[in-house]
Amino acid sequence: MEQVAHVVDQSRADVLGPRLAEDVVAMTARAGIRLDYAPDSLALIDRIIDGLRHTRPPTGGPVPPELRSFGAYAGEVLHRRAGAQWVDFDAAQREMFGQPFGIRTVDGRVWNPLGKAVKRYQAGTAESLLLFHLAVVGRARG
Repeated sequence: MEQVAHVVDQSRADVLGPRLAEDVVAMTARAGIRLDYAPDSLALIDRIIDGLRHTRPPTGGPVPPELRSFGAYAGEVLHRRAGAQWVDFDAAQREMFGQPFGIRTVDGRVWNPLGKAVKRYQAGTAESLLLFHLAVVGRARG
């Protein structure tokens, strides 16, 4: 796992974000779930995270590494459907968000979809990647 963490920390967001999202699409396809990068598909990701939460409940320790990929899928939906761009976080943003990269919407705001997936896992239905998408898109337009 250390090797994967090293790759994540060294890759550029515009390369790694889409790659992690593609991993989610491939993984879910093997399970018979088709993800098409539509905003509504984020409801499926929320349910997948809920299943993960059920089988591996949060303990306050390290979170399952696949959560980063689920968050990247949410970021890629925003990239493809709302024009957001993948960005590497600077040191202050990495410290604040706890992630190495995220997205920037057309209005210049920076968002943390990877962290949102972790929050869904930790808090359950109080957090949602679908609602996150709707909030980001609404703010980017408003």
